[in-house]
Amino acid sequence: MKIFADSASDLPKKYFEDHEVELLTLRVNLNDEQYRDILDIDSIKVYDAMRNGVSPKTSQVSPEDFLKAFEQLAKDNEEGLYIAFSSNLSGTYSTAVMIATQLKEQYPDFKLKIIDSKCASLGYGLLVKEAVSLRDQGLSLDEITSRIEYLAKHMTHLFTVEKLDYLAAGGRISKSSAFIGGLLSIKPILHVEDGKLIPLEKIRGRKKAIHRIIELMEERGGDFSNKIVGISHGDDLAFAEEVKSLIEEKLHPKAFDITLIGSSIGAHAGPGTIAIFFPDREYQQQ
Repeated sequence: MKIFADSASDLPKKYFEDHEVELLTLRVNLNDEQYRDILDIDSIKVYDAMRNGVSPKTSQVSPEDFLKAFEQLAKDNEEGLYIAFSSNLSGTYSTAVMIATQLKEQYPDFKLKIIDSKCASLGYGLLVKEAVSLRDQGLSLDEITSRIEYLAKHMTHLFTVEKLDYLAAGGRISKSSAFIGGLLSIKPILHVEDGKLIPLEKIRGRKKAIHRIIELMEERGGDFSNKIVGISHGDDLAFAEEVKSLIEEKLHPKAFDITLIGSSIGAHAGPGTIAIFFPDREYQQQ
């Protein structure tokens, strides 16, 4: 069985290579040049450009990439699972469904499951890692699909950004709110609800925002002793490690997974972003 994932999962290139996951790349437009996320551009380059006032743009995985990947799956008569970036943040999922529907007409036995993860960044990446683990344990396509859909519904995202300007540039908040927030050192706490970015609270100061996020983790996550906590960061590993220590001290999770936020997500969130992911308190290990 073949697993497909796109670059909005924020997993490093080596993970895709080592675990036989086929990478589908979103595009990043920087200074009028278009790059394939992960393959053609390093997210550090995107962050450096943003620090210098450049506003990168992103676009979804191309229909041609989907057609090439999915048609090869059909020709090889293999089963496949594509876990997609949230449909409420990108058109990638709907394009994949369109291409798969077209191929089904040409290849009636074509078997590909497509999951709208309603997740982003490492929240999405943790779904991919779980799917790989289940595949390697020998579970069937239907069993894996069911379990990943269940985990996706329970994956919590909590994050804060260093500068509101980046969210304003992407239309997530108004420019006047970003300006006032910058003057007052306001750090928004956001989460993802039904695949959409939703502001939760506004806190003055980055460290206070992180302490509040950890309080929210305790409220929403319950017992962490058997949970993996994902932390993704916008080119600030030292702060991510500091956040990890604070979470460890308070919640004692089973393990951590830390990653750099990739270009396609980072182009909107910006350098200095810290995002935390974990299954909610309702999640039951299957």
